[in-house]
Amino acid sequence: MKIKPQDLKGLKTYSLYGRHSKVTTDHFGKPVKENSSLRTFMDSLPDQLLGHDFPELVRRLARAHRAGKPIIVGMGAHVIKVGLNPLLIDLMQRSIITGLAMNGACIIHDAEIAMAGSTSEEVGDVLGDGAFGAAKETGEVLNAAISKGAREKIGMGQAVGEYLLSQKFPHNDKSLLATAAELEIPVTVHVAMGTDIIHIHPSASGADIGETSHHDFRLFCSEIAGLQGGAYLNVGSAVLLPEVFLKALTLARNLGNKVDDFTTANFDFMKQYRPLTNVVNRPTAGGGKGYHITGHHELMIPLLAASLLDELSKSC
Repeated sequence: MKIKPQDLKGLKTYSLYGRHSKVTTDHFGKPVKENSSLRTFMDSLPDQLLGHDFPELVRRLARAHRAGKPIIVGMGAHVIKVGLNPLLIDLMQRSIITGLAMNGACIIHDAEIAMAGSTSEEVGDVLGDGAFGAAKETGEVLNAAISKGAREKIGMGQAVGEYLLSQKFPHNDKSLLATAAELEIPVTVHVAMGTDIIHIHPSASGADIGETSHHDFRLFCSEIAGLQGGAYLNVGSAVLLPEVFLKALTLARNLGNKVDDFTTANFDFMKQYRPLTNVVNRPTAGGGKGYHITGHHELMIPLLAASLLDELSKSC
């Protein structure tokens, strides 16, 4: 062989003790003892990666709330399906969450919870015979609410919430939309036509869906125009709401609103292009800070809620 193994004797070295290192023992986590508090647990996290970012995000959210700034949650329907409505409702009732932005699937699962206390059919069991999405009450109630909202010139989120309340469904107390209507918290619904089961029902009106959802987009733009110093959390929407958020932000800035210092965070199972680009990175490039929190919603959102309430209690 013409090529010989490299002789390593000439390597230039330096002292470990004079080198900058990214990890020191000061950053290490601490063992958690039996019967420890949540605050002790948070303080025990290693000061690295998410162990650093998550407590910092909690502090930024607490600071925004104490300053009376908005905290808006954009969400996909999986958040509802894993049972997180009561936690979000609690934060709404405490005036911590000041607005919700949903995709179209959210109103379906939320309304079914309000009506029947259950939701989320097994698609594989019913798709073969064409029964998927054909629940009579779901289509009738939601399409009636949307058409009523169009006649009244209000948005889809408000229309559905008020309709659920008017029907006095047995589980309205577990509904985000009904609770938001009671509390007069804005809920905006951003629909992609054809993605939701109610669109296949004969009671669906494309005109009414479009009118009420566009009303909500404009309402969402007004919310984002006042986001300075606040926070926007994207939970479980990989494409639709990150795109809506970016358009609302550019419109707010185009119209002369100062929206260049706020907090964003994306909560999801994995890092994906649009949430990272449109929520975490691009919007905060000129100020503020964005975070990506990887993990299951049914674990991370309860941890966020509990940690935030604990952080806010420190001032009491």
